[in-house]
Amino acid sequence: MRILALESTAVAGSAALLDDGKLLGEFFCNTKLTHSQTLMPMVENLFACTQTKLEDVDLFAVTAGPGSFTGVRIGVASVKGMAMALGKPCAGVSTLEAMAQNLTFLDGVVCALMDARCGQVYNALFRVHGGELTRLTEDRALSAEQAAADCEPLGGPLYLAGDGAALCAGKEAFARLSPVLLPEPLRYQRASGAAKAALAAFARGEAVTADRLAPIYLRLPQAERELKRRLQG
Repeated sequence: MRILALESTAVAGSAALLDDGKLLGEFFCNTKLTHSQTLMPMVENLFACTQTKLEDVDLFAVTAGPGSFTGVRIGVASVKGMAMALGKPCAGVSTLEAMAQNLTFLDGVVCALMDARCGQVYNALFRVHGGELTRLTEDRALSAEQAAADCEPLGGPLYLAGDGAALCAGKEAFARLSPVLLPEPLRYQRASGAAKAALAAFARGEAVTADRLAPIYLRLPQAERELKRRLQG
């Protein structure tokens, strides 16, 4: 099975092509350009370098959230357009799981953290052992202190990943757990991790048609939250 995966939930963006579990290629871009400017050119270059055609793709995958509302929408819309044109299946996967999928060489607990602002992080916990990934919590938005409290009883080495990892590593609640802050090349979500998560989702029968693919938001957009507060006031 050949999987094209896109990742655009944060500042960096990437595109990857996976064939029967083998990573054929991946493009990664971390600039001030928007994902609407970089995502599809990366896909075109990826196809050119791997001598692949759009029609060769069996499954289209995307990190559907949590993350930047605009970034998530761009990635989901791009995948929906390509999949709908070809009538191919899609898989929307968790951004936090995509981080953990590239860390299965570790042994311990992966605490995936994204800066959700407003005093919160997007978080999920995973255990990695023997190359296998086991989800321990659902994706959620909560305080860094609560995320640390959930890690405390799990034991074993604790690895922090994501753009919220450095922010949380310095907080007292995490510092007393002696976590390992992963280096930048391993810390962030990438399309290759999204492709691996999509392969697992497809095996579980969770692929959907293009019209059913939708973003995953753990919180309302800021504009809607502000409107709700004003109406309640």
